[in-house]
Amino acid sequence: MKKMLLSFLLFIGCITLNFAQSEDSTLVNIATIEKSLTYQTGKIEFPNQNAVLNVPKGFKFLNAEQAQYVMKDLWGNPADPTLLGALVPETKGVLGDDSWLFTINYDGMGFVKDDDAKDMDYDDLLKDIQEDIKIQNEDRVKQGYASAELVGWASKPFYDENKKVLHWAKEFKFSDSEINTLNYDLRVLGRKGVFILSAVAPIEQLQEVKANMNNVISSIQFNEGNTYFDFDSSTDSVAAWTIGGLVAGKVLAKVGFFAILAKFGKFIVIGLIAAFAGLKKFVFGKKDQEVTRPQLEETTLGEENETPDRF
Repeated sequence: MKKMLLSFLLFIGCITLNFAQSEDSTLVNIATIEKSLTYQTGKIEFPNQNAVLNVPKGFKFLNAEQAQYVMKDLWGNPADPTLLGALVPETKGVLGDDSWLFTINYDGMGFVKDDDAKDMDYDDLLKDIQEDIKIQNEDRVKQGYASAELVGWASKPFYDENKKVLHWAKEFKFSDSEINTLNYDLRVLGRKGVFILSAVAPIEQLQEVKANMNNVISSIQFNEGNTYFDFDSSTDSVAAWTIGGLVAGKVLAKVGFFAILAKFGKFIVIGLIAAFAGLKKFVFGKKDQEVTRPQLEETTLGEENETPDRF
């Protein structure tokens, strides 16, 4: 009996040691990844888009290559060749449970007329978008992605006529996640196209994202002669979509359901935390304090995600 007890205790000791080593190794890997990223501040030139980004207070900038690495390899979204970069809160990394960022894209769709902004019924528009996403779910599942449900507006669409900026937020629920996802979208209108900024975050970060919105809205500046007010009807092309089309995501139809961006990629969960908690309960016959998920689960980089996210 003593030998059996000794063997069992040694077995538990091995599990504890392996768990500790695995957790330490994961934290080291996370720290290494975070340190590998090079952030910028100040003025970022976008010469092909005739604009600059003045990195707003409270943020740091990742260039296109590094932003692609985060969104695709770390967070599991499909590759986006149009990605120009990302804004990350200066106090956060990209691998924390509460991490979030703004992706930055540009669509040279032409001059977007805003005549319909005041007349839009955004409640009716929400219903249309929800139906579109239900239809897209069939393709999502066929391609191995989780189905998505648009829960509703996390922040109702608002168009700033003076700044020519449109912003709104949507809350998504994915079938394989207990945590709902926030997509907070900005559209900065210019003479020949639109900058697309999308905050990708857990829904719990909504208030934090909203608190930084004003700074982000003012961060994109078109170069002289390329602002919305420089439009020349005799030479410039007009976009096929108006304000309602931007909110509905019709201009993103070419990427289909991949327009929904998700924060979490296809993570390989360590799992030993929950397993060890259950083992302790079995061995010692008492209920332990609930063990929470680690700050970040170990990942296999480069794998495709089952939960994509931007609309």
